[in-house]
Amino acid sequence: MVAMYTVFGRQVGSHYLSMAVLAGLFGAGYVGLSGGSKKPTQTPPINASSPDEADFIQNFLKQADADEKKAKH
Repeated sequence: MVAMYTVFGRQVGSHYLSMAVLAGLFGAGYVGLSGGSKKPTQTPPINASSPDEADFIQNFLKQADADEKKAKH
């Protein structure tokens, strides 16, 4: 015989409650441990004709990233 509990006005068996608790624990553990840092995407190589042009492009990209971060917050 199964012990019955009243949940939200319905009778639920104890085995269903235990399966729900275990599924919730394992599901939360999976989500918590599977998420993580992703590798940053690599940008294509900069084919600049001079070192000054390469520096300008790199500074522009850094400034654009900083502006984008400010806009998100």
